[in-house]
Amino acid sequence: MTENVLNTQYNNLAEYLSQKLTHYADLPAYHCLGKSVTFAEIDEYSRNLARWLQHECGLEAGDRIAIQLPNITQFPIAAYAALRAGLVVVNTNPLYTPREMQHQFSDSGAKALVILADFLDKFDEIKASTGIEHVLVTGPADLLGQPVAVPDGYHGFVAAIERGADCLQLQESTAARNDIAVLQYTGGTTGVAKGASLTHANLLANTGQMLARILQRGKEGEEIFVCPLPLYHIYAFTVNMLTFFGMGSMNVLIPNPRDIDGFVKAIAPFRFTGLAGLNTLFVGLCRHPQFQQLDFSGLKMTFSGGTALTSNAAELWQQVTGCPVTEGWGLSETSPVICLNEFGREEVGAVGTVLADTEVQVWDEDGNPLPPGESGELVVRGPQVMLGYWNRPEETAKAIQHGFFRTGDIGLIQPNGNIRIVDRLKDMIIVSGFNVYPNEVEDVLCRHPQVVEAAVVGVPSEQTGEAVCAHLVMDGEVEEREIVEFCRTQLTAYKVPKQIVLHKELPKSTVGKILRRELRSVPA
Repeated sequence: MTENVLNTQYNNLAEYLSQKLTHYADLPAYHCLGKSVTFAEIDEYSRNLARWLQHECGLEAGDRIAIQLPNITQFPIAAYAALRAGLVVVNTNPLYTPREMQHQFSDSGAKALVILADFLDKFDEIKASTGIEHVLVTGPADLLGQPVAVPDGYHGFVAAIERGADCLQLQESTAARNDIAVLQYTGGTTGVAKGASLTHANLLANTGQMLARILQRGKEGEEIFVCPLPLYHIYAFTVNMLTFFGMGSMNVLIPNPRDIDGFVKAIAPFRFTGLAGLNTLFVGLCRHPQFQQLDFSGLKMTFSGGTALTSNAAELWQQVTGCPVTEGWGLSETSPVICLNEFGREEVGAVGTVLADTEVQVWDEDGNPLPPGESGELVVRGPQVMLGYWNRPEETAKAIQHGFFRTGDIGLIQPNGNIRIVDRLKDMIIVSGFNVYPNEVEDVLCRHPQVVEAAVVGVPSEQTGEAVCAHLVMDGEVEEREIVEFCRTQLTAYKVPKQIVLHKELPKSTVGKILRRELRSVPA
């Protein structure tokens, strides 16, 4: 299957989902909290919920519905129902504060919300300042025969599905390819969080592009993928809920990947064949004794994205599981995947070659293309690039120039066609006029046998303008002098950390990315 097949075969995601739900009806689609649900059951649940949204809530095509759930089976049911009803999905982080919830709900103009009962108190604080009219409440055990208690004024998830079965027939989505399917809010690291408007065409294209790569190794109807990354993040949304799903695979959902004990118990019964994760997760799993004892004989695909993969993590994962890590690169604004290493030709430190129908250039500060081998800002053009930022034409005009999306990532194109990410533009440290890329220093630090995690930021320096500060989590006691000497053997002098700060743990996003921005305010 190729990207062009999806582009011509389906008018929108609702058609794609319906076809897959029927084609793989008898196969297990999702497994969570000890219960497997087939494609046929997901079909029935999502169809009935879509009918309820249309007929009992009165939601119309193009209305926005926010989904604020962890990785439980109710998430794909709600998302598929919304798309089948012609609605726009607004993916929302369950750990948002009331302030963050209020911004996203109001900015998106969401009229409905699907939320975990545990988070209702936060919503109650801000509901009067949003336009949300319908709130659907669920709990982790809803599909296990233990429906959550629902306060007055709200709707129960299971009850809505049951009532939907008695509603009028579903009015199938007539969304056009260039209509918005998902509003994917960026993390807001450069200011107020913005909604990337991802169209049906964007997501169908990226799904097809990924299928063309993955089916070189995987087989339809036979794979079991472990899904620890949050489905509200575009990485897992597209890769797990659209791409792996579109292969007839079963996704094993991990509600809380930080609970490594629970994670290992959840996947132990399966001869899983694939996993999509990121650097910190790979290291955490590999250091867990019970994980090391699992059966990895079926594992043939491990994908990494979302943050830089260190050589230490890649080597550790292959040593423990026998499976190489296939790293890729993408952003919320690109649905998200831009490029991916090719199976059997993985290059640690590179993010692979561009997907079909995708063009990447390297620009200098003035927007001029640079020749191969020179580093600059990576820009991308392709069918997966967003329509723009929701209701932000000025921000869109800054981000998309001459048909290319400016990623804010610094990188280069190698002679073999593989792209190498050097760092984020905003994270670059300038020491005495020399550019220092945190990714490079972090990779070296993580090679030290007692460094568990590393994050590098710039701190003010009277002598050099900025200096390199390393924030580390260590396994055991090590003198700072030893760490510095270790770095000096592998880094030129201006890249060597001048300050070292030790932590019990580093601040991370819910996706598992280390938050450098929070470390910039930590006293050295």
